[in-house]
Amino acid sequence: MNQSQHHPSRASLEGMSSVIIDGVELDLDRQSRCGFPEVVFAQGKSVPTVVEIFSRLTESGQEALATRVSPEQAQALKARFPEALYNCEARTVRLSRETPTRGHVPVVTAGTSDRPVAEEALETLHWMHCGCELIQDVGVAGPKRLLAQLSRFESADAIVVVAGMEGALPSVVGGWVDCPVIAVPTSVGYGASLGGLSALLGMLNSCAANVAVVNIDAGFKAGYLAGMIARRRKTDD
Repeated sequence: MNQSQHHPSRASLEGMSSVIIDGVELDLDRQSRCGFPEVVFAQGKSVPTVVEIFSRLTESGQEALATRVSPEQAQALKARFPEALYNCEARTVRLSRETPTRGHVPVVTAGTSDRPVAEEALETLHWMHCGCELIQDVGVAGPKRLLAQLSRFESADAIVVVAGMEGALPSVVGGWVDCPVIAVPTSVGYGASLGGLSALLGMLNSCAANVAVVNIDAGFKAGYLAGMIARRRKTDD
């Protein structure tokens, strides 16, 4: 292969579309390159900036998702886009069309305290039009709770497992399924959990070969990766 087959040409780079909004360079070409539009990390952005980003995305015919949204940002987005869906537990605002879903991704929590991170993953999967469901409170302290849910994993293309404390659940789930497991450590736990670091290290040291790990409390990242796996697998089938 020549070099042009590995890297975009200068002409193609110069032709990429973006817009500057209050210091934010919004990438309007990301959907055509990567399959999905740019996602808005709302934390630290002003309310008018977040609203303007949503406006530019929708004007260009793209769907919008904002994560780590404050109540004030959510209120302004709902006022401008009444059809937008605000999930206060996930801290997300989603603006997407109703279309058929593809794939199947269960999102599993070790405990109910992990629910907000799981909700962020679920909202991401909904925005990606990926089929998903929530399975709650199946942590390793009560092994029979997971066993009772195993039938719901049979058609899974990928599984998101959200856990704090010692972070053991992804390894256990990984030993029962034939698909990738995306593990999300959460900051849930007592002092020695070190804000999720103990769960992160436990997951990184998983002996289950099908477990991959994202950052602490990164429900969006886990949902996005699982959604890409599921949609690609269904496309290839």
